[in-house]
Amino acid sequence: MKLKYKSDWEETKRRFIAWWNHSKIDRPMMRVIARLEEPIEPLEPVEPPKTPEKFHLDVERKVKELRNFCKTHIFLAESFPSLSMNIGPGSMATYLGSEPVFSWDTVWYTPCINTSWEEWGPLKYDENNYWWRLHLSLICRAKELAGDDFLVNIPDIIESLDILSALRGAQNFIYDLIDMPEVIKSYIREIDELYFKYYDAMYEIVKDKDGGSSYTVFAIWGPGKTAKVQCDFSAVMSPRQFQEFFIPSLNYLCGKLDYTLYHLDGPDAIKHLPAILSVKDLDAIQWTPGAGKPDGGSEDWYPIYDMVKKSGKSLWISIDEGDFGDWVRKADKIVKRYGADGLYLLFPVMDLEPARELIKKAEMDWR
Repeated sequence: MKLKYKSDWEETKRRFIAWWNHSKIDRPMMRVIARLEEPIEPLEPVEPPKTPEKFHLDVERKVKELRNFCKTHIFLAESFPSLSMNIGPGSMATYLGSEPVFSWDTVWYTPCINTSWEEWGPLKYDENNYWWRLHLSLICRAKELAGDDFLVNIPDIIESLDILSALRGAQNFIYDLIDMPEVIKSYIREIDELYFKYYDAMYEIVKDKDGGSSYTVFAIWGPGKTAKVQCDFSAVMSPRQFQEFFIPSLNYLCGKLDYTLYHLDGPDAIKHLPAILSVKDLDAIQWTPGAGKPDGGSEDWYPIYDMVKKSGKSLWISIDEGDFGDWVRKADKIVKRYGADGLYLLFPVMDLEPARELIKKAEMDWR
């Protein structure tokens, strides 16, 4: 497959495969996008969205915006153009009965299990659910419009405990784990099975001719079923609860997916890292420091990276604070400490000259 706006796509895929295998081709994997002084093609007119719902769901506008971005930027190193069509972070909740609440910066989900779990009954796949049918149609339309210009990502449908918490409401779900653990475990098994009903349907639409797929937001591609996995609800769980309720689910998900990146979100999730790293089929860790914390390039997070590297899994690190010199210095320290194997460094969008300088630095010194 050739991408119009990514001339070295086949080379990029080879580097992703090496990264998933905790290795490298020469330098680390890098996401480097550079601004161009002039568009390479005329830009398409885009009408701004009038409502938050339109902001999130207008696929035609999103495709035009991405095309315009591709015409004014160049995708260097392992960056690649891809379109995200999310109904917020956790849209599986809408397929199962929650109603989305759209705001300009995110989508919230209203709890729908307001009685007891027993009264609600088993979670079931409903092919006629309004939001599921809409989301599928948006993905189909995006794939049609994209052609071979760029990839269409698998959406951030999310899984496991985070979806159950959205359906029930976080406060009630906290009590449920204590009051009815066996009931909740049964629902976790149901949600794990349902996840693949939704994931697989979307994967079949967006996969390339060789079965490869990209996943939204995290700039990852893999030569098979690829996904980010998470449990943000873990912030309020004890290590014992996490091991008991979530680790079996994570083992199941990673066992059925081909390439998995765990989204470790915030300081309250760090205590669960040893349990997460014990999952054999999990491939990589992505660390999100959280609001008000230094970025992924900070030495504060080296203890996390030490654990990940010792476990043999790959690292996804975003460096975005400071100026260009700060980015290079942080990356240089990380590569010298951990080596280039299994390392993916993501940088902010920058001008073309420093972007080329960054890649030259990597090719010379980060081997």
